[in-house]
Amino acid sequence: MSLNIEQKKAIVSEVAAVAAKSPSMIAAEYRSLTVGEMTDLRKKARQQGIFLKVVRNTLARRALEGTGFECIRDSLTGPLLLAFSNDEPGSAAKVIRDFAKTNDKLIVRLVVLEGKLFDAAEIEKVANTPSLSQARSMLLGLLSAPLGKFVRVLSEPETKLLRLLAARRDQQQAA
Repeated sequence: MSLNIEQKKAIVSEVAAVAAKSPSMIAAEYRSLTVGEMTDLRKKARQQGIFLKVVRNTLARRALEGTGFECIRDSLTGPLLLAFSNDEPGSAAKVIRDFAKTNDKLIVRLVVLEGKLFDAAEIEKVANTPSLSQARSMLLGLLSAPLGKFVRVLSEPETKLLRLLAARRDQQQAA
């Protein structure tokens, strides 16, 4: 279906607006996917708040100009599905990776994180990037561990004295 110039401008502006806010993007080849499989992928993406769009490569090149995803300009070839993450960098990678595990027709071609192009095999690393809440809890765990150890070290002399007194009491009661 042919698009008129206004429709093309609308697509370019929509993709450019999403790309400007997104920390990561996955481009995957969707050739041979059925309509049902694409609908399932779109449903999963929508549930995770991921922007998923099939765009002509010429329009995608225009939309990605001036964004952190300009590094993939020359790599946009073939039928590609663009998946932009929401606030969490690994969210799009997780959805695409999980769908590609169950459906070998979806092939990851490009992985971009914070303006850096990664090999398609690096999707696992991007997908395993912790979310903001996970990163905060990991940081709190790292900060609280030394404090807990310090408290245990300080309380150890009193604990040893109490164990010694209890052993002495048990010894006198047994005698």
